[in-house]
Amino acid sequence: MSGPQCCANPPTLDPASGSGHVEKLGGLNSYITGPSDSKRAILLISDVYGFEAPNLRKLADKVATAGFYVVVPDFFYGDPYAPDNADRPIQVWLKDHGTDKGFEDAKPLVQTLKSKGVSAIGAAGFCWGAKVVVQLAKPEFIQAAVMLHPSFVTVDDIKAVEVPISILGAETDHLSPPALVKQFEEVLNAKSEVGSRCKIFPKVAHGWTVRYNVEDENAAKCADEAHGDMIEWFTKHVK
Repeated sequence: MSGPQCCANPPTLDPASGSGHVEKLGGLNSYITGPSDSKRAILLISDVYGFEAPNLRKLADKVATAGFYVVVPDFFYGDPYAPDNADRPIQVWLKDHGTDKGFEDAKPLVQTLKSKGVSAIGAAGFCWGAKVVVQLAKPEFIQAAVMLHPSFVTVDDIKAVEVPISILGAETDHLSPPALVKQFEEVLNAKSEVGSRCKIFPKVAHGWTVRYNVEDENAAKCADEAHGDMIEWFTKHVK
């Protein structure tokens, strides 16, 4: 299920990027940004390149300007996927960093946020992170979910969703092609009690919201539109 497209356009990781800071939260090193006294928190769950990706941190800072306390956890414990390591291809790396473990690691993080006085939590997942988010998509964990170009997510996963969810897909996506996103949409439309929105972005590929070239005007514009959709969803449902 994971191939070249899921690893295309790797970012240059930068631990100093972003205007926030790194601290340990719920047992995980996390990039933190936004008002610390906010009662509304957003988890951004990365793709395989982890929490030091500059575009992801820049997005976290953007979400924070909407009044959210934003947390980008390091679910990989300092071991993000390294495409130049020929001895550890993506399939091998994934054996050490399964999405099920990400879900289990997210639970204490959610509890920590609640213990700090946070009353509403949203979670957005990118590629790998989308699978973690769909598992979190129950009221006991979060109040709203966004999946951006998801990887590994199945129709059965979507059937189990219990909170408002937005799915942002790419026209060119081998991991979650438009036909699969359409299936997700049909399942969600049958769940009238769960708010949902599915959207396919034309002329973009898997990973476009966080692995775009900042100097490519069209790529940045498409990513910005998706970011705006995500923030709008959280503003509506995380209160």
